[in-house]
Amino acid sequence: MPSLLLASTSRYRRELLARLRLPFDVARPEVDETALPGEAPLALAVRLARAKAQAVAGRHAGAWALGSDQVADLDGQALGKPGDRTGAIAQLRAMAGRTVRFHTALCLAHGDGHAFTHVDLTEVRFRALDAGEIVRYVDAEQPFDCAGSFKSEGLGIALFEAIDNRDPTALVGLPLIATSALLRQAGFALP
Repeated sequence: MPSLLLASTSRYRRELLARLRLPFDVARPEVDETALPGEAPLALAVRLARAKAQAVAGRHAGAWALGSDQVADLDGQALGKPGDRTGAIAQLRAMAGRTVRFHTALCLAHGDGHAFTHVDLTEVRFRALDAGEIVRYVDAEQPFDCAGSFKSEGLGIALFEAIDNRDPTALVGLPLIATSALLRQAGFALP
């Protein structure tokens, strides 16, 4: 079976990929994640997923590297990870009562230049949230390293009216249905 590297240090992506029961190693991609001037959220997610996978694949001959990136999109503006309590509260205030699109891009790249890509779209409809609800949530879960300032797999689910998507793992950061399909295309044996 081919060798697989996860081009990410995200514990969320590592936990998700482990569900597929394939052996893999983790490699830091060392990619600048700054958006280019005027870059749309979807384009940013695709570019970063590809850059991460190609950076790692280029350093590991013969291995496949899986890169992923997720960008939250509020009215065409990319929302990054909040970084701290103040940023998380501000993001949740901005998203309260609104629909936010989450673009999760994948790229499975090999050092020989072969690459497979996929983009998942998840739409999250937030409830109207008052300041107290937002503060209680942020203090309870501290989602400072999560795009959109929530953890849908945890208490963050209580912030939503609905989630519309094709893959329930996409919102956590790695759409496993699409990941499985890309891995099969590259020759990995999965059920």
